Order: sequence, then structure tokens, then C-alpha cells
Amino acid sequence: MTFLAKPSIPDERSAPLAGIGLMLLSILMFSCGDALGKFMVATYSLGQLLWLRACAALIVLLPMIWRNRADFARLERPWLQLLRVTLSTVEVAAFFLATVYLPLADVVTYYLACPIFVTALSAIVLRERVGWRRWSAVLIGFCGVLIALRPSSQTVSWPAMIALGGSFSFALLMLITRSLRATPDVVLASSQFAGTFALGAVMSPFGWITPDLGSLVLFAAAGCISVSALLCVNRSLKLAPASVVVPYQYSMIVWAVMFGYVVFGDKPSVATIAGAAIIIGAGLYIFLRERKLGRGETVVSPPV
Repeated sequence: MTFLAKPSIPDERSAPLAGIGLMLLSILMFSCGDALGKFMVATYSLGQLLWLRACAALIVLLPMIWRNRADFARLERPWLQLLRVTLSTVEVAAFFLATVYLPLADVVTYYLACPIFVTALSAIVLRERVGWRRWSAVLIGFCGVLIALRPSSQTVSWPAMIALGGSFSFALLMLITRSLRATPDVVLASSQFAGTFALGAVMSPFGWITPDLGSLVLFAAAGCISVSALLCVNRSLKLAPASVVVPYQYSMIVWAVMFGYVVFGDKPSVATIAGAAIIIGAGLYIFLRERKLGRGETVVSPPV
């Protein structure tokens, strides 16, 4: 009996490591997709990016959509599903619109505040009990946002407000996703891409620039990267608890700084780095506090 039980031990130990590895890989892919999107919107319109990127993503997802087509006919709470898709579309559009005017590291820093927003909104919207320790972490996290934002009449800009608005929309999206846990992953993912497809189809005729073959390849790559990253996130969360793998999503700021500097020549300011460090510290404390209390874990995936 002892001999038969031994082979399962390595699997139990390797699963969390595999989950962490997949999460780190997904963050790298999401960061590549973000940098690629910022590069493309420098030439093409936001509508074209959203539409062509979503086209590629939906083509990749098509076999999964067909295989699970019955799940689309029995959606739970359709109006809440529609609200989720709307919020997802708004936050993705806000993210890429903000990257047109701001360094990639700045936009990612504002999005790192999403776990802070989720915790605060959980107490307000879902009536979840949030103790003084986590409220303190929320306040410290907001201080980090303010440091990164450098608020003054000269520095507060509408692109920064768009990025913060996108982060807030993403937090609301996560709360709704939490309440729609029974919805299959393929439905959640494909509906998000369908939302950006619809918005891109409406926006893309305005300022349309016919892309050459090389640009079409880059648009397709952006969609394929997003789908691959999302699948890695979902698999990661099945191999290991959210409290183990989700904190590794903060590695996104490292890639954002690196891609921003190497590709776009953006040098992160001291305020941005300091604010990001404070936000990460507050977010990690919230995750650890959730784990200690044994509460339902908040899963915050990067935007698709």
C-alpha cells in the first residue's frame, strides 16, 4: 500500500509549481500582447486593433465554442452576463487608449490597483466583511496610486483618468465574474472577445487604414497571444490555489518597465516605481490576509 501511494507525492508537489510556471508564462504573454497593442495603435486606430485582435482570438476559440455550444444556450442571469461583457469591453478599450498617451509602465501601475478596488467594492457591493487590517491595506494601496499619479493641476491628465477608469471597470468585472462562477470558462472568454469585436466593428470604419500583410500578422499575433495567455491563467488556477499563483501577476510591472524601455524608450519615473511598489505590497497583504482567514479567494486575471 505504501509503495502504491508514493507515485502521487511528486504530482502533489509539482502541481503548484506547474501552476506558478503557467501563471508567469501567461503574464509574459499578456505583457507581450500589451506592448504589441501599444505598438499597433501608434499607426492604426483603436477600433482596428480591437476588431482585428478579436477576430483572431475568436477564430482560435471557434473549435472550443463549437464543442461547448450547448452552454451558450443556457446562460445564467443573461443581463448580468451582458453587463460583464460591457465592462470587459470598456476596460480593454480604456487600457489600449491610455497606452497611446502614457508609458506602458504607468498604465500597468494603475491597473495593479485592481485587487485594491476589488477588496473595497466587495465590502460595499457584496456586503462582505472587511476588517480594519485590510481596510488599512486598501488605504495604503490608494496612497500608492496617488504617488504614481502625482496629482497636481499640471500632472493629472485625462489619459491617466482613462487608465484609472479602466482599472475600476476591471474591478467591477471581477466582482461580477465571481458571482457567475457556474458559467464555463469558454463562455466567459469568448463573450469578452465578442464584446471587443462588436465595439471594434463599430469604431474601425472611422480612421481606417488598410493594413499590409505584416500588420495583419501582428494583429493576428495579438489575438492569439491573448487567447494563449488566458488559457494558461485558467489552467494555472486549476493546478494551484489562487492565493498561491495570483500574486505572481504582479510580475507584469517588471515586463511593462522592460518593454517600455527597450521598445518605446520610456524611462519609468521614481514616482511610478515607488507607487507600484506600495500597490504591490498592499495587494500582497490582502491576498495573504484572505488566505489566512480562509475566505473565498479573489481571482484577478489580467485583461484580455
